[in-house]
Amino acid sequence: MKNRVTPTDHEVRLQPDHFIVSKTDLKGRITYANRVFMHISGYREDELLGAQHNIIRHPDMPRGVFLLLWNMIQNGEECFAYVKNLCKNGDYYWVFANVTVDYDAAGQPSGYFSVRRKPEQSAIDTVTPLYREMLRIEQEAGPANAPRASLEWLQAQLAEQRKDYNAFILSL
Repeated sequence: MKNRVTPTDHEVRLQPDHFIVSKTDLKGRITYANRVFMHISGYREDELLGAQHNIIRHPDMPRGVFLLLWNMIQNGEECFAYVKNLCKNGDYYWVFANVTVDYDAAGQPSGYFSVRRKPEQSAIDTVTPLYREMLRIEQEAGPANAPRASLEWLQAQLAEQRKDYNAFILSL
C-alpha cells in the first residue's frame, strides 16, 4: 500500500512509559501491532495488519537509514535507530527503535520484532541534520542509487569518528 498522507508540522510525543511494539513477516508486512502503535499512528488494527511497515515512513527519513536497518536485521544483527514516523493524519512522531529478528520454534527467522520508545530530544537534535544531508544526497543520486549513496556518506562520517553505526546511535 502506497502511503498518500500529506505531512503536517504537528508532532505527537510518546509518553516515557509508552512502548510501541510491532512484528512483521520477513517481507516487512505487519503481523502484530500493539495498542500504543495503533493509538499514536492513528491506524486501526485492520489497516495495519498485512500492510507494509513503511506505511508510517515519513518523507523526512532517508532511505539509506532503512537500507542499513534491513542489511543488519537480514544478517541476524540487532539494529537501533532514531526514526521519524508519519501518522495517518499527517502528524509525526519520533521513536528510538530496536529491531531484532524473530525466530520460529525450529530456530529459523520468521520475521522481525520492533520495540520503540520515546527518544531523548538531544538525540533527535543530533540525527536531524545528518538525515537532512542524507536526503540531499539521495535527491542528487536519483531513486535507484539514493539509499546506497546516503548510506555510504553516513558510514564515511562515522568512520571519521571511528565509530560503527550502533556505537554511534547508542552514544546519543
